[in-house]
Amino acid sequence: MLTAFGDSRSGNCLKVKWMLDITRRDYQWIETDVTTGSSRTPEFLAKNPAGQVPLLILDDGRPLAQSNAIILWIGEGGRFVPTDAYDRARMMEWLFWEQYSHEPYVAVVRFQRTLGGKSEHEIEPRLMERGHAALARMEMVLSGADWLVGTAPTLADLALVAYTRVAHEGGFAMNRYPAIQAWILRVEAAFAIG
Repeated sequence: MLTAFGDSRSGNCLKVKWMLDITRRDYQWIETDVTTGSSRTPEFLAKNPAGQVPLLILDDGRPLAQSNAIILWIGEGGRFVPTDAYDRARMMEWLFWEQYSHEPYVAVVRFQRTLGGKSEHEIEPRLMERGHAALARMEMVLSGADWLVGTAPTLADLALVAYTRVAHEGGFAMNRYPAIQAWILRVEAAFAIG
């Protein structure tokens, strides 16, 4: 059986849980509260020296970290991973972009507001600017397409919906992004998440 360590408040962790559920994998979920140091214990660090969740322990005991690597491993050969080499590379492009240009702003601001208790005025303006820039890029793409890659949902959509659907919790005015709002509903329906 697979074992997944994750904090259910984290979009990075939720996308792993969603993929495990979608693919009907047999797994054990171990709730790991990052705010209490649960991912920094010697026992956890022995599994993942980076001290981060999510973490998936495979049936044979091998660990796999980083949310997008995990969902790719779970989804390999399935309907959410394109078989066309170009579309697959485009999906990967979005997965890398999500972790580099979206999550460090949208997710960080949400974390600071919801778990850190910071007010709107305590948030670094640059984080909001970069978050809005990421959302604007998505809005531009989704204004002319139903999905981020090709004509069907991919792991790129799942990865990016995790924090985009709760961006308002960080103070991002999502009414500025109608194409994203419609896309969120499509992704939630396609992946049966809500």
